Amino acid sequence: MPTTTPADAQGLCNFVDLSPSPFHVCATVAAALTDAGFAQLTETEVWPNKPGRYYLLRGGSLIAWSTEGADGDPARPFRIVGGHTDSPNLRVKQHPDLASAGWQLVGLEPYGGAWLNSWLDRDLGISGRLTVRTGSGAEDVLVRVDRPILRVPQLAIHLSEDRKGVQLDPQRHVNAVWGVGTAPRSFLAFLAEAVEVEADAILGWELMTHDLAPSTLIGADADLLSAPRLDNQGTCYAGTAALLAAVGHVAENGGPVPLLALFDHEEVGSMSDRGAFSDLLNTVLERVVLARGGGREDFLRTMAGSVVASGDMAHATHPNYPDRHEPAHRIAVNGGPVLKVNQNLRYATDAAGAAAFALACEQAGVPLQRYVHRADLPCGSTIGPITASRTGLTTVDVGAPQLAMHSARELMGTKDVTAYARALEAFLTPSN
Repeated sequence: MPTTTPADAQGLCNFVDLSPSPFHVCATVAAALTDAGFAQLTETEVWPNKPGRYYLLRGGSLIAWSTEGADGDPARPFRIVGGHTDSPNLRVKQHPDLASAGWQLVGLEPYGGAWLNSWLDRDLGISGRLTVRTGSGAEDVLVRVDRPILRVPQLAIHLSEDRKGVQLDPQRHVNAVWGVGTAPRSFLAFLAEAVEVEADAILGWELMTHDLAPSTLIGADADLLSAPRLDNQGTCYAGTAALLAAVGHVAENGGPVPLLALFDHEEVGSMSDRGAFSDLLNTVLERVVLARGGGREDFLRTMAGSVVASGDMAHATHPNYPDRHEPAHRIAVNGGPVLKVNQNLRYATDAAGAAAFALACEQAGVPLQRYVHRADLPCGSTIGPITASRTGLTTVDVGAPQLAMHSARELMGTKDVTAYARALEAFLTPSN
């Protein structure tokens, strides 16, 4: 994504199409950061003690920040935009090669809360990472096959008992066809050839399907954006744009240290070495303070003054199901960023956090919408409550409105892309 162009809908389309897996999201963001003068750090090395722009990768997670414009106070607080890189999909099993009724199949299973019926009858590619044997150990190799090799076929309506479809069984009904024949073909050998490694060199893999239809603007006035993985690549894109815009402002004018934290595994609970429930964010924040010459007391002071915007997509009011929404809290597509509040703390927003984001929207000149979930329906959650409880930081849950969340194909407004990025930029660079 160009670093000199404001965030817009076509930029988000390009971002999503470049990023079919969490590992590719991180590669796309890292390329933009590198173009903007960020240097990659590794966790096993000593970090530089001079101001600069930095980022690190841990699998499908990325954290980036800038200490340019530091005033010498190691307890300078952070302003953090958080999000997640993963999206619900169908992932490849450890023994993927299957055969049934004369068909060659690839064994798949749902990841996260995938809306399974939306994955039927789509041309699917494969992406993710392989860990392959090297002379001295193992290394990761990104893999991406952008041609239609897999398809999960729908059952014909004539074979349904009541012609109303079937209840999909995630164990039996989401395997993909990729050929014909009675002997299973090696799917891993196929992928090994695609990335030019020996099949027996593959030691591990995290592989997932992706819809091959490109992201696009739709509608009579092209004011809607149709794409896969908007939840939560909409935030990854807007957050990256916000950070890139904020670093120059902070370098010139001072202010909180701007930081972007994109975590893998949100869709399955964040309980991993690189999820929001890990020590990744706390560790990075403390090491940034230490690298600036601070100690434990400075770190604790920094944490007390820092604020997080947990960015995730929000439910727009569905025109065909308006009764599924809280009637006093209608959310409009192209109506501006969304503040998400839940009294049972499925979202982390409290009054102080709400105020911080409301002021950011005022500063950015964009409207603010306030979302509350119906009290008689279970509410989803985000990295917000996890981040708040793991760090103790004031946290506010925000997002951009969309329809068809967790579908293989989602929908949002084009104007919301720019408004969301502007609000996040203002959050990173508060004027007061």
